[in-house]
Amino acid sequence: MSFTDRHIVETYTGLFEGLSSMNKIELIESLSKSLKTEKTSKDTKFYKSFGAFSSEKSAEEIIADIKSSRKFRNKEIKF
Repeated sequence: MSFTDRHIVETYTGLFEGLSSMNKIELIESLSKSLKTEKTSKDTKFYKSFGAFSSEKSAEEIIADIKSSRKFRNKEIKF
């Protein structure tokens, strides 16, 4: 365990001293559950997001809608 990890654990341990026994047990249960859950990588979550947007429109129609909704204004800047 690195120095930083040890320091983090000691800091949290100090915070837990003020908790009641029941709260500590609930915390242990929560930590145990977090260890049992399958860890997904950021890449997996990123790739799962593909296809999240669904529309009956074609890509060309969506692009046309986006371009047509753009609003530009000319503002003259004086120096």
